[in-house]
Amino acid sequence: MALVPLFLSPIGSPKPLYLFTVSEFSPSTLNSFYKSIHLDLLNNQRITVLCGADQRSSNLDSARKRKIVEHVCLLKAKQDLSEEEENDMLDYLYTTQYQMGGVVAISLGRVSTPNPERYTHALFMRFQKKQNLENFYENPFYLKVLKDHVLTYCHELVNVDFESEVADEMLSIFRKGEEFNHGVEFVLLISFNEAALGNQAEHALASLSSMMLESPSLIVQYTQGLNFSPSSKEYTHGVVIRFRSVEAFEIFINSKEYKNVWHSKFQPIVHKFLSLHFSVDPVGTEIM
Repeated sequence: MALVPLFLSPIGSPKPLYLFTVSEFSPSTLNSFYKSIHLDLLNNQRITVLCGADQRSSNLDSARKRKIVEHVCLLKAKQDLSEEEENDMLDYLYTTQYQMGGVVAISLGRVSTPNPERYTHALFMRFQKKQNLENFYENPFYLKVLKDHVLTYCHELVNVDFESEVADEMLSIFRKGEEFNHGVEFVLLISFNEAALGNQAEHALASLSSMMLESPSLIVQYTQGLNFSPSSKEYTHGVVIRFRSVEAFEIFINSKEYKNVWHSKFQPIVHKFLSLHFSVDPVGTEIM
């Protein structure tokens, strides 16, 4: 978040007469703010703008929150999948967002490194409400895409859905702006031991959340929640983290702090887990 004290004074006056403090701008929107001020006020008043950037991203640390619903779909593509078939599948999945209401964000791509479950591709979608997600599962266009352009190329998929919350700010909710144009999407699916569901699981997730808040230079946004997908009870919880870059992802995953949290808080109470990641490129370039 950028804190912008704005001093205005009539031309000819040696001192500013008015002070406005604007605290709702993210760094990526400041240029538009400056242009607007220039057009509206420059002819009549002298302007002094002092700007400082808050070290904590508003996507991570914000008092005001908005509930959202996250959908993760992991796919196992056939071994002989061609580049043309892969592009066809990902392109059609990407276009589903334009065929229905309630979709506020999407990212997808080829999984970057092998994983024990051999999932090859991942789709992440964000919905405004649970009802929007339910409508998505029943949408004729999506069902046709699934039949003709996904299951034709894949022999298995798993869905994990969970409710979470993000900063109540448009760029955070819709995952728009410079920060979300590129980076790495990290997906962590967890199955806690039945005895650990409750306080122990919540404590472990809270420890992970605390790490996120301490790493705004590496992380753009994270969400986590209890899986409520009726089609998949294999995992109890889902976590999605958007890293700023491949380098940021590697620094975090290989950090002593993350390893300590995982070994001390998660490992003793986790029955099963799956982690994978994929690169996110700006719209208009190759999806993979």
